[in-house]
Amino acid sequence: MKTVGIINVTGYAGVELARLLLRHPAVRITQVTGRSEAGKKLADVFPHLSELDLTIQPELESPSDVVFVALPHKAAAAVVPSLLATGARVVDISADFRLHDVAEYQSWYQVDHPCPELLSEAVYGLPELHRDRIREARLVANPGCYPTAAILALAPIADLINGPVIIDAKSGISGGGRSLVLTNHFSEVNENCMAYGVHGHRHLPEIVQEIAELRGNHLDAPSVLFLPHLVPMTRGILASCYVPLRDRVSEADVRQRFRAFYQGHPFARVVDAPPQTKQTLGSNFCLMYPTVDSRTGHLVVLSCLDNLVKGASGQAIQNMNLMFGWDERLGIDSIAVYP
Repeated sequence: MKTVGIINVTGYAGVELARLLLRHPAVRITQVTGRSEAGKKLADVFPHLSELDLTIQPELESPSDVVFVALPHKAAAAVVPSLLATGARVVDISADFRLHDVAEYQSWYQVDHPCPELLSEAVYGLPELHRDRIREARLVANPGCYPTAAILALAPIADLINGPVIIDAKSGISGGGRSLVLTNHFSEVNENCMAYGVHGHRHLPEIVQEIAELRGNHLDAPSVLFLPHLVPMTRGILASCYVPLRDRVSEADVRQRFRAFYQGHPFARVVDAPPQTKQTLGSNFCLMYPTVDSRTGHLVVLSCLDNLVKGASGQAIQNMNLMFGWDERLGIDSIAVYP
C-alpha cells in the first residue's frame, strides 16, 4: 500500500480526493492538512468521511509516497520543492505548473513564480495526451477543469483548425471553490446564469498551449475565444466548442477520427447524442459529441464532465495510477449518479 498525503483537504478538490481515495485498493491516506480546521478530526468537519480516523494537521508531519497539493496558486508551488526532496511523487491540482512559460504564468496570475526551475520538469497531467510522460514523472500538473473539457474536445481535430475557435462553457458552482464569495451565494446563483472572465480567463493559456503542441509548433497557436458561465447547479461542465475547419469533412469522418484518437483511453468517450452534465455526475468520464454544421462547415463539439472528478480530483488519481504503473482506472471507474 502506498501512503498518501493531501494538502488542503478542506477545499472541494481536497475533500473529493479523500472521498475517492477512501475506496482505492492500493493506497492509504495517512495525513491531511487544512489550516482553517487544523486540530479537528476530519470526521467532525466532513461526517461522510468518518471511516478516516485522521486529525487535520497544519502541515504534513512525515514523508508520503504521493502527495496531492490542493492549495491555491503560488501557495502550491511554494511547498512542492520540499515535497519532492523527500522522494514523494507530487500531483499539483493548482495552476502553478501547468504553463511551460514562466512569463505567461506571471502575466495571467499576477504573481512571481516561487520555483520556475521546475516548470520544465512538470508534466501536464492530461492522460489522453501525455500518458507515457506521466508514467515517468515525479511532478504532475493537474489540468484545470475547463481546459480538460476543451482540450479533449479539440485534440482530435487540432490539425484541421482554420480560424478562431469559440469555446462557450458552463460550470456548476463548486468550480468556484469552497471559500465564501458573494457571487456563489444561493440567492445570487439560484435562477440565474452569469458570464465571467469576459476579458480573459486564466484557463485560456492552458488550452492554447496544449492545442499548439498538438499542431506541432508552439508558435502555431490557434486563436481561441473562451467564455465561461456560472449556472445554478453544484457540479458539471458543458463546453460547446465551435471550430472552423480547413477542409470540408463529413460528420462520419469526424466521428471516426474522434473514436480512433481516443481508442484505448477509458475515460474519454465519444457518444451518439448530445451529452448532459448529469450523465457525468460523480464519474471520471468526459463525454464528447462532435457534429458538423453543414451550412457553415464548422465543427461543433459538445464536451461534458464533472468538474470535481475528471476536472480535478478524479483526474489527479488517474495521474497517480499512471505514476505508479497501475491500471489508470483503479479506484475511479464508478459510473455516473443518476438522477
